[in-house]
Amino acid sequence: MTKRKYFGTDGVRGRVGVAPITPDFALKLGYAAGCVLVGQRADGSRPMVLIGKDTRVSGYMLESALEAGFTAAGVDVRLVGPMPTPAVAYLTRALRLSAGVVISASHNPFEDNGIKFFSGDGFKLPDAVELAIEAAIDQPIVTVDARRIGKVKRLDDAAGRYIEFCKSTFPFDLDLRGMTIVVDCAHGATYHVAPPVLHELGAEVIAIGNAPDGFNINDGCGATHPQAMVDAVRANGADLGVALDGDGDRLIMCDADGQIVDGDQLLYAMAKSRLAAGEAVPGVVGTLMTNGGVEQALRALGLDFERAHVGDRYVLERLQARGWVLGGEGSGHLLCLDRHSTGDGIVSALQVLAAIRRTGQTLADLVVDCALWPQVLINIKAPRELAQHAEVVAAAAAEEVAFAGRGRILLRASGTEPLVRVMVEGQEADAVHAAAERVAAVVRRLLAG
Repeated sequence: MTKRKYFGTDGVRGRVGVAPITPDFALKLGYAAGCVLVGQRADGSRPMVLIGKDTRVSGYMLESALEAGFTAAGVDVRLVGPMPTPAVAYLTRALRLSAGVVISASHNPFEDNGIKFFSGDGFKLPDAVELAIEAAIDQPIVTVDARRIGKVKRLDDAAGRYIEFCKSTFPFDLDLRGMTIVVDCAHGATYHVAPPVLHELGAEVIAIGNAPDGFNINDGCGATHPQAMVDAVRANGADLGVALDGDGDRLIMCDADGQIVDGDQLLYAMAKSRLAAGEAVPGVVGTLMTNGGVEQALRALGLDFERAHVGDRYVLERLQARGWVLGGEGSGHLLCLDRHSTGDGIVSALQVLAAIRRTGQTLADLVVDCALWPQVLINIKAPRELAQHAEVVAAAAAEEVAFAGRGRILLRASGTEPLVRVMVEGQEADAVHAAAERVAAVVRRLLAG
């Protein structure tokens, strides 16, 4: 596959004010994407795109630049303001638009931001389209004739449309009455949609992380910092907690005791509950990072299991190739393709809640048969290429030989940040921790020079 210059595994992402996350680049990106979309319209009709964003203060700047680029290329724009990434995917498909754009850096701190695209069918852009956009970015901006400049309108009912969509994925014969649920919105894009979804289905909702100020997104809260959810569940005697990330595509939950249930276990719970309801579940897709205990538990249910490269786009590719519908990552990116075209934290939470209501079990009951193997993940701020350095690879290989089949090691570079990730898992916790630290030490030594 041709190497991309700007697009990573999840769009373009980086530090605000540092290329490529600058207003001039966003202008060029909007124009380039607009030109590609116009070129796809053989009938000469005008494309229309939807732009949403999370709650980062830099979203205003990037939104304006993208808007200018699209309209200069002759593309109409619909603005929805702060809206979860999966909401943009849904609205793009529901409104029959040409593309959707999300301004977000997902779980990253507010100093970062990013831009990602959805095609008209609600799926992430195909590689060929991303490459076509990249090829057009360095071309000069030539504004279309004044009569063809795009128009911009705000879609005022976007939140209401998405709330109703989320509720439609929950079984009509069930409700959440009698349940007390903590929902942590990470001061992000779900702050005005996740609490109403749960409330309108009957739950008593305790919302936290729902007061964004442009700077506090993901700051000590949400799916990447679930302790805030745990503390709120314990303090309020809630039945369970739901933690979303800044753009609403990740989900982490906890039970009534505050025990965290990660994406791997939630994926198991969804598969198990579907089987119990008599639904066909031919197989499940995880990633190279999926806990070995989860694979073992899924296979004990009689399910096939396949590992994809890390990143929800790769999980999606394998699901589509196999014709399956359930897949995800331990980080909380969960896909239910019979409910939505992309990972959706709210929709995934509703699938788990439906299983709880259908079976009468607690969240803890649902995952009791899914014992996780001890797993250590060490993230080291370092150039990504160090993940493939010969000394690091050799150190990892030696540790894996020492495990003698009772553990495994995965080295990978982050697709969104300058990080080298060292993941080690196995059946013996002490051996796992020791091996992870030895491999990480090699990376740190090389980093120090």
